[in-house]
Amino acid sequence: MSLVEDIFKSGNVATGIAVGLGVAVVAPVLGTVLRPLAKTVIKAGLIAYDQGRTAMTELNERTGDIVGEARAELASAREESDEQGSKRSRRSARTEGPAPA
Repeated sequence: MSLVEDIFKSGNVATGIAVGLGVAVVAPVLGTVLRPLAKTVIKAGLIAYDQGRTAMTELNERTGDIVGEARAELASAREESDEQGSKRSRRSARTEGPAPA
């Protein structure tokens, strides 16, 4: 920054013109070099985004399958528990008869 400040403070017009011409010459050269680099970076970003999206879709499907299996197992366990509970209540009702007088 001191170079820019010196240009404006000292009023050296020749230095200011030289810097301006240098930027005018270098900018197009840098543009031709940086443009393909920027396109390559953007392409890599798009590829990474697409791959990440695909991976998330697969993960979502697998997670949905696992959740479905877990729910089915819970429902099956509840049904078995209910069946065992009803068998116990039937047995206890049969063994308990009318109270002796």
